Amino acid sequence: MGLLPVDEALKRILDAASTTPAQDVALTQAAGRVLAGDLAARITQPPFDASAMDGYAVRARDVQKLPATLKLIGESAAGHAYGGTVGDGETVRIFTGAPVPAGADAIVIQENVKADGNLISVVDGEPDPGHIRKRGFDFKEGQAALLKGRRMTSRDVLLAAAMGHALISCASKPRVAILATGDELVAPGDTPRSDQIVSSNPYGLAAMVSAFGGEPQLLGIASDTLESLSEKISQAEDAEILLTIGGASVGDHDLVIPALKAAGMTLDFWKIAMRPGKPMIFGHRGNQIVLGLPGNPVSSMICARVFAIPLIARMLGRPDDATGATTSILASPIGANGPRAHYMRAHWVPQADGATAVAPIKSQDSALIAPLASADCLIVRPPGAKALVAGETVATLPLDF
Repeated sequence: MGLLPVDEALKRILDAASTTPAQDVALTQAAGRVLAGDLAARITQPPFDASAMDGYAVRARDVQKLPATLKLIGESAAGHAYGGTVGDGETVRIFTGAPVPAGADAIVIQENVKADGNLISVVDGEPDPGHIRKRGFDFKEGQAALLKGRRMTSRDVLLAAAMGHALISCASKPRVAILATGDELVAPGDTPRSDQIVSSNPYGLAAMVSAFGGEPQLLGIASDTLESLSEKISQAEDAEILLTIGGASVGDHDLVIPALKAAGMTLDFWKIAMRPGKPMIFGHRGNQIVLGLPGNPVSSMICARVFAIPLIARMLGRPDDATGATTSILASPIGANGPRAHYMRAHWVPQADGATAVAPIKSQDSALIAPLASADCLIVRPPGAKALVAGETVATLPLDF
């Protein structure tokens, strides 16, 4: 099997995705969730013409000529509306947020008024139409203010609450089972032997999955036997996505593909024309999508960023599927690229003019975790790309989750 171009590999993966079913989510749990449909207002906001200022509700024609003396007939406060009607030569004391009483069409701010018992004198200023917030000024009943595919921010939760929703319909979080493989691995906190290392990939992947709206499930570490792999894989039956880590090549100890095939996976491809991350499995196991990531930490995380995150976005119905690269200015020269797409760890560099440019991190070794942690983004170099000098543009993918 030859090396598959990244674009073709991504297309095959995304074409296999199905949107997760909708579920009702309490508003208190809605932050970060993705709307399964347009969210329309159940009420009109504000539900009445409301005062934006402390002052007096008047009829505009009564204060066309100043000074004007009016009779004070009542008060309108937030939650305590005045029930009568403002007539000729009358006024109602009003406070911010209170309903404007019937008959009134203007607000005189209190700074422009002198009060004497039940008489007030308007001595200065013209009523400003902006002092009244008209009914429906913010949104109207039936208006779709939040659209399908939107990931709910704290501000969106605020709006949903104001629109009268206690429950909202959201896409179910894709369940992502994560399985590390290899006799050389031990869990964080355990003491490794001299020939072992700590298994870090699952934790970085779980954090990435969770940050983008998936629900990670750590399956632990499978040893390099078909029995152990099969037992761990069987624990992922309910997951929409299975991420395996390591063992994706064809060496004597690389048993992941045989174990997955024995568990019912149909293999689509397992080699991609990219670096880091050439050996990556993609297959189907019933309705489950299987991505077998490389074992090197950087390769694993970059493959997840390029393929798994857009897959989760597609399942959630998000329009911002994280596949699109942006254009950035290079802060330093960059060499020509080879035959595989190169995803280079990079960081932002402030420029003297206040702009921000991008520069590759010095070491691009796929086993080094510390440089990845310090990176802000990935510079995406197409196969065969020519050398570039500072000031030229490159494609970048953010690393912000």
